[in-house]
Amino acid sequence: MSPQPGPPRRSRPGKPYRRPQKDPVRILAFEALRAVDERDAYANLVLPPLLRKAREDGGFDARDAALATELVYGTLRLQGTYDAIIAECVDRPLREVDPPVLDVLSLGAHQLLGTRIPTHAAVSASVELARVVLGDGRAKFVNAVLRKIAAADLDTWLERVAPPYDEDPEDHLGVVHAHPRWIVSALWDALGGGRAGIEDLLEADNERPEVTLVARPGRSAPDELVAAVGEESALPGRWSPYAVRLAEGGEPGALDAVREGRAGVQDEGSQLVALALAAAPLDGPDRRWLDGCAGPGGK
Repeated sequence: MSPQPGPPRRSRPGKPYRRPQKDPVRILAFEALRAVDERDAYANLVLPPLLRKAREDGGFDARDAALATELVYGTLRLQGTYDAIIAECVDRPLREVDPPVLDVLSLGAHQLLGTRIPTHAAVSASVELARVVLGDGRAKFVNAVLRKIAAADLDTWLERVAPPYDEDPEDHLGVVHAHPRWIVSALWDALGGGRAGIEDLLEADNERPEVTLVARPGRSAPDELVAAVGEESALPGRWSPYAVRLAEGGEPGALDAVREGRAGVQDEGSQLVALALAAAPLDGPDRRWLDGCAGPGGK
């Protein structure tokens, strides 16, 4: 007697679709990088309006602003190094990777190799960002590449991707310190020293700059700025009596004194110049002043 057929086998249900988690900090950082890439925009001009809008829309605090700032500036500052590492982890020339995908990969690489964010959190957050801004298909590519990057630390990667110093010193220094070759060459020529001097200079050039506020005399005081920022995040100036340094970065434009023009962002060197000029003896009427450094950019 032939056996009776059993009940039909049920197919295993697939995983339900999960919507990607939107991370406002990383989405803002991605938008800033896209503006820099697409429009050749200056990051220091793009980022403040984005931070201000995020704060006004609600839910964006000082810690969020500090993280977004570090992600944007840190990723751009070390872009050359991250490009070399990403190139080792993809199966095509880097120029063939879509620029938005490369921006997400660069943000992920910075979190993995340039911050104290835990590895699993850096990969997970970057993949979620990719799902939001790129779609699920390309998010899988991002996940695969970042897992390769996460398999080694920065020093190990630099040993792999930087050409030997003895064979090409300028390219080696360019990859290790994330500077274009022509800048390495120009700085080295200007310095006129050996390897130690140029490496010290390139390392210093990659240091995260400290944000310094000035309490404009007669309009605000350093104590007011320290209280507004919080004593755990504010440090007195080293040289200027009107300076307050933001130890953790953040968004100066969120401070009432800055919005009202009673304080501003100004490095201590510029503050000392202003103090020296204010103390200089004056001959004749004090009616007209010429600011020879009023243009945008460095002084």
